[in-house]
Amino acid sequence: MAENKYNKLTVINSAGYKTKIHSGAHTIIADEPLSSGGTDMGFNPYDLLLSALGSCKAITIRMFAERRKYPLEDIVIELTHGKIYAEDCQDCDSKEGRIDNINVEIKLTGDLTSDQKNSIIDISKKCPVHKTLISEIRINTTAID
Repeated sequence: MAENKYNKLTVINSAGYKTKIHSGAHTIIADEPLSSGGTDMGFNPYDLLLSALGSCKAITIRMFAERRKYPLEDIVIELTHGKIYAEDCQDCDSKEGRIDNINVEIKLTGDLTSDQKNSIIDISKKCPVHKTLISEIRINTTAID
């Protein structure tokens, strides 16, 4: 049987939408924008999701490039999230409703060949967060005392 490894976060929201997220010695703030009734004091939840994906890709790329001794200097990743109609998606299994759509654009600087750039883009799709987001996901939610 596979070993279960869990990351543990503590999320605290006492009032409004501003939410403190704690992981070990680190704290970040999540919130909603003013237009949604929040105080705009932190990332919105989808920004956090995209941040997890983007940072995972950047770390994976850097590790890969270092191991291969590629002359990679900087990595800039821009991500967007939106919804598209399933009927407009030619390669989607679902054909009804709306589908979450994440676009990832990666800019690599350094004296890289086309083959190196292609290898880097391919490896970015193997980062753990990318693999999680495209796999079947179960979310178990329970109340605790």
